[in-house]
Amino acid sequence: MNELPGWRLEESTLGDVRDADWRVAVLPMGATEPHNLHLPYATDSYEAWHLADLCCRKASELGGRVVQLPVVPFGTETNLRAFPLAMNLQPSTLFLVLRDLVASLEASGIHKLLILNSHGGNDFKPFLREIYGQTKVHIFLCNWYQMIRDVANSICEHEDDHAGEMETSLIMYFRPDLIRYQETNNPAGTPELAADEGSRRPLRFEALREGWVGLSRPWQLLTTNSGSGNPHSATRDKGEQLAEAIAGRIGPFLAELSQAELDPFFPFEPDA
Repeated sequence: MNELPGWRLEESTLGDVRDADWRVAVLPMGATEPHNLHLPYATDSYEAWHLADLCCRKASELGGRVVQLPVVPFGTETNLRAFPLAMNLQPSTLFLVLRDLVASLEASGIHKLLILNSHGGNDFKPFLREIYGQTKVHIFLCNWYQMIRDVANSICEHEDDHAGEMETSLIMYFRPDLIRYQETNNPAGTPELAADEGSRRPLRFEALREGWVGLSRPWQLLTTNSGSGNPHSATRDKGEQLAEAIAGRIGPFLAELSQAELDPFFPFEPDA
């Protein structure tokens, strides 16, 4: 019988948890929303779970005592509310959920938490500011799709905003059984993604195009089928490279975090 990984809370028993001595928790944050016509609604959740699993595996190999919490499959969907069954939690509701989960960790003696966020609609920086000083839990945030942009730019041909080449490559690696293809007449007979080109309607004002001014984008006007970014150059190999790069950065951090003492200067260096 294969031995289960020692960091997945959802697969652990009470005896496992009592013996584990976990020091850091990883909370994968996903979403339930459309991703063009070829990726499943749970794309963000699958990415969050599998990436958290890889990061925890790497951390454990380096001696880290980490626990992977079950993925939260809902996020803020106000931008995609015009699409069916984009399951929305308002930011204030999501903050309450996080506050309760942090309290559960504190009560269990785990005082270090990484939120591994896989959904661009989730803005958790205000939550970190709001809860600071109200809990013993030190909370860190990783939006993996932002921290890996430099690697993605060297691996992928197209920029990915939502359901494009990067996300499609990751799902090809993690859950290829869930990708939808369509019949094609190309001579090679290779399958073609059941997706449009992920084109975006241009913004009217220069200040918006240049990022000098921001807005909350209504995706039913921005896109045709919710995809923003061309997915057609995606491959499983690119997904594996991206996933390994993310784990290569976050896994060692989790191991270091696990081993770090919670002194009065944490997470800064103590006075010399």
